[in-house]
Amino acid sequence: MAVLISVERAALALGTAQVLDGVSLGVAGGDRIGIVGRNGGGKTTLLRVLAGDRTVDSGRVARLGGATVGVLTQDDTLDPSATVREVVLGDRAEHVWAGDARIRDVLTGLLGGIDAPAVGGLDSTVDGKSGGERRRLGLAQLLVDDPDVLLLDEPTNHLDVEGVAWLAEHLVRHRSRPDNALVAITHDRWFLDAVATRTWEVVDGQVNGFDGGYAAYVLAKAERERMARVTAERRNNLLRKELAWLRRGAPARTSKPKFRIDAANALIEDVPPLRNDVELMAFATTRLGKDVIDLLDASVAVGDRVLLDRITWHLAPGARIGIVGVNGSGKSTLLRALAGEVPLASGKRKQGVTVRIGHLTQEVRELDRLADKRVIEAVEEVRKVTVLAGKEVTASTLAKRLGFPGPRQQTRVRDLSGGERRRLQVLRILMDEPNVLLLDEPTNDLDIETLTSLEDVLDGWAGTLLVVSHDRYLLERIADEQVALLGDGRVRQLPGGVEEYLRLRATITPSYAVSAPSSAAAPSASQPSSQRQREGSQEEPSALTQGSPASAPTATPAEQREARKVMARVEKQLSKLAQREEKIHAAMTEHVSDHAKVLELNTELRGIVDEREGLELEWLEAAEVLES
Repeated sequence: MAVLISVERAALALGTAQVLDGVSLGVAGGDRIGIVGRNGGGKTTLLRVLAGDRTVDSGRVARLGGATVGVLTQDDTLDPSATVREVVLGDRAEHVWAGDARIRDVLTGLLGGIDAPAVGGLDSTVDGKSGGERRRLGLAQLLVDDPDVLLLDEPTNHLDVEGVAWLAEHLVRHRSRPDNALVAITHDRWFLDAVATRTWEVVDGQVNGFDGGYAAYVLAKAERERMARVTAERRNNLLRKELAWLRRGAPARTSKPKFRIDAANALIEDVPPLRNDVELMAFATTRLGKDVIDLLDASVAVGDRVLLDRITWHLAPGARIGIVGVNGSGKSTLLRALAGEVPLASGKRKQGVTVRIGHLTQEVRELDRLADKRVIEAVEEVRKVTVLAGKEVTASTLAKRLGFPGPRQQTRVRDLSGGERRRLQVLRILMDEPNVLLLDEPTNDLDIETLTSLEDVLDGWAGTLLVVSHDRYLLERIADEQVALLGDGRVRQLPGGVEEYLRLRATITPSYAVSAPSSAAAPSASQPSSQRQREGSQEEPSALTQGSPASAPTATPAEQREARKVMARVEKQLSKLAQREEKIHAAMTEHVSDHAKVLELNTELRGIVDEREGLELEWLEAAEVLES
């Protein structure tokens, strides 16, 4: 694969911070690279260096002659007077872009089709568009232009779950050629796993490379840390023996640890569950009692538009619910209705006497009055000590867990970044000891490390939890069930989680190219209000009354036998691939100083990875036949 951009021994300082310190890396054709790291750690600066928008203090940055580079920044650079057509399609003749399936896919996936209803039509102007609409226009412009190297800074911002799924599928399909590449900064871990073939971690002026997406990155990083701990523990015990070997003139030998499945299993075999659901449920019931919040035949309207139409929903103590839906469908309104912050057009809202609500909204203006306070003062203003996972935790300790180390706790609130202000909001809410937690897009402006810390905190939090988010990884990580709002005023249960939501949306709105297994169950429909009222009194955990799902088609015995044969064949092929991969890793270790040989072996390794992905997909399709 041709190297499209290469960076050699690059160093760059911003003020007193060394953002890049002797970094060497390359972007080759066919690469899909995800960049992760702490906020302020240098991710965007690295992207600007790759784009040529920022020069390095020392070192060398080279680009393949003739290679085009396109950049999606977080800044709005669109001309307000330009039309959507001019921004996205440029001067292309209509017969040119209308006849190009790739361009039509972009218009459909990001703007809602040729008439672009999502942004007011192709002939509408940029002026007056929302920030999210401008963001989608900028992304659509880049995807239509299709540069050789695509550099994206947080491309999933302002996209819903469905839009993120479409973007991932589009990039995998169009960014796998040997003549193009993708580099994306993202905190969306599902997107990172779905798209990236490599992950770069920017930390302390260095860029550490890992094969694979987020899951592989986490596992490989854990393995590195484990090896470092083992090495440190053994070093003192081996020093005398090592010195004796050296005195006898033993030749120096080095080895490079390989990433193995066995090592991965060893890492996780003794790991306890993410959370003790039984214990948390018991504690939540003790804190909340039997009654939490009920919406009884409730409707909410904004002007002439009905956002919630006669919903009956019983929230149970300890329920952990993720909420997905199209933009503007009423997800935030649903949280506000549950919190009692918006009046109901009809119906009733009931709240248990012991309920204490903590509501994280998308607004940060509530911190304006605390601008002159230090972070720790703003947290301790709420409470100095709280209880988490059955243990007392001080404000300072919890602040440290959520990314405010000792010195940073002395920072004035007015000097915090957007992500830090978001963290402070969460801290203050948790310190207030709510037993019902409503989180509206909690991942906004948070880096992956902070997200992981927040999830760890929520694992030990006992109470009823509802989360609105487009972060699919977060929803599947912390919620035990999901519901969907589709813009029709109803709330639908999703027994199949986010995958079921995407299949449902694909049947309703084919504008998003989301693949769905043929065995997908049909979505359930809401019942008439009279039936909901009759069943609303049933005591079910977080009962959302609605109709029974339609039955999924059942595979015939012959189809099931064929599926078993396919799975057995694929498993044998995967075993052989694993053996080939192990041999290549061993060969790379032996030829570590032979750059040409390593590149040759790496190309062979990439072929194995691609072949394995195809086989795994074939196995999953066969498994779905057996499950139907």
